[in-house]
Amino acid sequence: MEQLNVKIGVLTVSDRASRGIYEDFSGKAIIDYLKDVITTPFDIDYRIVPDELEKIKEILIDMADNQNCSLIFTTGGTGPAPRDVTPEATEAVCSRILPGFGELMRQVSLKQVPTAILSRQLAGIRGNTLIVNLPGKPQSIKICLDAVFPAIPYCLDLIGGAYIETNEEKIKTFRPKGT
Repeated sequence: MEQLNVKIGVLTVSDRASRGIYEDFSGKAIIDYLKDVITTPFDIDYRIVPDELEKIKEILIDMADNQNCSLIFTTGGTGPAPRDVTPEATEAVCSRILPGFGELMRQVSLKQVPTAILSRQLAGIRGNTLIVNLPGKPQSIKICLDAVFPAIPYCLDLIGGAYIETNEEKIKTFRPKGT
């Protein structure tokens, strides 16, 4: 039986990028990062959506339930502005929230910029899919992914998601011995 590639969703939340006003560097930064660290064959479901709660929820549900993405990264919409609703959309579609992801991302980001305390990133579980909200700036995305990615493969193991291996020279993931 042919083994299917792992499916990973990348969702950029941006009014301007969704209208083509500017190029989406953040979504591409996530994809480049994944190509650099993951050794397991994977396919990307990449989309751009405006900062609209119902549209974000609709796409997250489609990626998780219909496209069978084991992992979904969002970028953008995590600040305090009125149209920043990515965390609310993520919370609405998840059965469980994993606050440690957001806590760690803010902690490492604070070493770079004091406004990291304004960030509302979080992560949650929908079925056997892990959804992680990332910031909207490419340099911040790498900082945050370097911090949280070591826990992601084991989290996917625990929730019944896809098995992901990484290039240990790029990022060392953690799995308890015997798993």
